[in-house]
Amino acid sequence: MKHAAALLTLIILIAGCGQVGVAPAESRNEPQSKKVLIVTGIDYPGHKWKLTAPVLAEAIAADKRLAVTITEEPNDLANDELGGYDVIVLHFMNWETPDPGPQARANLQNVIRSGKGLVLVHFACGAFQQWPQFAELAGRVWDPKLRGHDPHGKFNVRIMDIQHPAMKGMKDFETTDELYTCLAGETPIKVLATARSKVDNKDYPMAFVLNYGKGRVFHSVLGHDVPALANPDVGRLFRNACAWSAGLEPLN
Repeated sequence: MKHAAALLTLIILIAGCGQVGVAPAESRNEPQSKKVLIVTGIDYPGHKWKLTAPVLAEAIAADKRLAVTITEEPNDLANDELGGYDVIVLHFMNWETPDPGPQARANLQNVIRSGKGLVLVHFACGAFQQWPQFAELAGRVWDPKLRGHDPHGKFNVRIMDIQHPAMKGMKDFETTDELYTCLAGETPIKVLATARSKVDNKDYPMAFVLNYGKGRVFHSVLGHDVPALANPDVGRLFRNACAWSAGLEPLN
């Protein structure tokens, strides 16, 4: 977190609907180009969302064009105000908890299909387990029948498409994280980054994109804990993802 904290100081503002707004202190009175909503609040017990969500928000808000709000209520996906955001970031997994339900599913689909952006972080690939259509929206989803991930540790992430706008400024990097090997799905995707498993010596997607109607979707399985998200390269990855999915050119 010390790397991200050096980028900017955040003001935490209590907003409506149980949400927490995050804005750069030095620019909180300046107009923001795009609104980003991070949806968190529930997850697998090993994922400390109360600690990781602020780190993720800080990394994204380093791009002063992005105004970041955090909600700890996944049911807010059913709110009619969802369409007022330019990017929805899923940072939850409904482990032993019902997902937000049919209205939230339909609302999320409609908002992204209409042209908004969607970014999925780490175990968000396992959200909406009872919703088969989620694989069409997320591109790939957690399959509990597959091996989950390599043992937590260091590995190299290789950038596969340096020409894609979401990869602007990105280079191959090392991270300490969970190398997920558990994604399944048939939806066409564009793989932007991979990592090689030390267990089976196979390459697995770490970041990929797809279109959903008029919307742009960015999905990365990186981001297990605070150190993983505080990695400057991972922070840039999700910052780029939000800018790109919102229709902005990522910054250098």
